[in-house]
Amino acid sequence: MRRAYAMLGLGAVVLAAAGSLTLMPRSSEASATEATFLVPAADGYGVAECLVSGHTCGKAVADTWCEAQGYVRAVSFRQADPEDVTGSVEKVAAAPTPLPISITCVN
Repeated sequence: MRRAYAMLGLGAVVLAAAGSLTLMPRSSEASATEATFLVPAADGYGVAECLVSGHTCGKAVADTWCEAQGYVRAVSFRQADPEDVTGSVEKVAAAPTPLPISITCVN
């Protein structure tokens, strides 16, 4: 009889411990993780056309990009400002290249 009560008590403790771990709220720091990516405008896939032109496909493309990078969704997307790009590598080609697209993702 004692063994049955001991097993019942142990089972209750394990169940309560498992339940408390699954019901814990997420920390605000983990849920607010944010990253910004610079996507080349001339990538060949037409990403820039959707994101910059204001077409309805822009939000879907940005969300898909974030999901591919391991994030949940896109918070914002726009054409990058010139000061967003460092320009640390000298340009070899004489033709000007379009500014990249900035996509900010969040978990």
